This record gives sequence, C-alpha cells and structure tokens, in this order.
Amino acid sequence: MGIMSYIKEEFRVIRERDPAIKSPMEVLLYPSFRVMLSYRRAHRLYLKGHYFLARLISQRAARRTGIEIHPGAKIGSGFFIDHGSGVIIGETTIIGDGVTLYQGVTLGGTGKETGKRHPTIGDNVMISAGAKVIGSFTVGENSKIGAGSVVIEEVPPDCTVVGVPGRIVKRDNIKIPRSDMDQCHLPDPVKEDITVLQHENAELVNRVLDLERTVRALAAGKEAT
Repeated sequence: MGIMSYIKEEFRVIRERDPAIKSPMEVLLYPSFRVMLSYRRAHRLYLKGHYFLARLISQRAARRTGIEIHPGAKIGSGFFIDHGSGVIIGETTIIGDGVTLYQGVTLGGTGKETGKRHPTIGDNVMISAGAKVIGSFTVGENSKIGAGSVVIEEVPPDCTVVGVPGRIVKRDNIKIPRSDMDQCHLPDPVKEDITVLQHENAELVNRVLDLERTVRALAAGKEAT
C-alpha cells in the first residue's frame, strides 16, 4: 500500500469514529493521523533492517504526539487511537483490523520474556482509557477491555474484561460491531459483589430478628405458665 492509500485510510477511519471531527482539515491535526503515517514509514524501514532510522522516526513522532509505537509492531487496517496521549505499543505487538485504543493504553511486555514479548490483539477489539495489556498472549476478536483494567492473561473472543487484575465479566458468541463499542457502559463486578453481600446481610439480619422474636415469645409463654 502506497503513502496516498495510507493517508486516505487514516482520513476515513478518523472521520468515521470521531464525532468531534467537523471538517476534513481537522484530521491533519489529529495525533493518530500523524503518528500512524510516521509508523508506516518507520515500519517499512524496520523490515528492511534500517533499525536506527526506524527508531529515529518513531521517537520523533512520540515526542510530537505522545504516542509511542515501536516500528517493529505489526498493525492492521482500520486502526484508530482516540486522543492518544500516553499510548505505548511494544515491538512484538500484533494488532488486527478495526482495533480501537483510547488514551493511556499500554500494550507491553513483562520484561522477563524473549522473542514474542507483547500481546496479540484480535480484530475489532476495543481497549479503553488507561488499560494495560501486559505479556505475550492473545486478546480475542470483538472483545472489550474496560478503562483502567490490567490484563495479564489470554482473553477469548467476544469477551468483556474489567478490573485489576482483569477478569472476564461477560462472554457470548454474538459479534460486537464497532459502531456498538462503548467504553463507559461496562459491567462493574465489584459493585455486583457488594450488592450481593448487601442482600445476604439483609437476609441474615431479618433471620436474627425473627429468632429474637421467637425466643422472646417462648420466654413469655414460659412465664405465663
């Protein structure tokens, strides 16, 4: 794919997924647009073995946009970074098509691995603000990672993951279209657990009150006799 094709692709993706864009010229100011063009150039150099030049381009782009994408990462089509500040994508990361990242996302390694050290992100995955995906495993297609989550193990397709450490709170076999992705309205497992505990506590309190009433009634009966 030539540079003009990449430019057209980035224009299309940004205008489709960011309602804040009011005119085509605004796309030119978008950090995601600028960093992805730099990444495509750097990635081509990286594949040809020009590692220093590739890193030079990627580091300049990181200073200008706040988005650090290692030139060795493999990124598919339709990739979108919303806002983007603080996003880090490691060298051996593989990203599928139609993936969306929000600000502060890290696709990193544990520091203890060699070879493939970073995650593989399937098609149509959404990773919300501040989430960290750490290690060499796969996040299955159509999955959602909730804001602030820390994911350290494999995620099957069509799942929703939230929490620290991240855990699966929703799983089904229905494909999640990109237009339905919403990083805010995700399940809250902590709130659900607290709600269950509150209900159980209320039941225990009621049982204790019933027992106390029964004991008082029995005591009153004995006194009467």
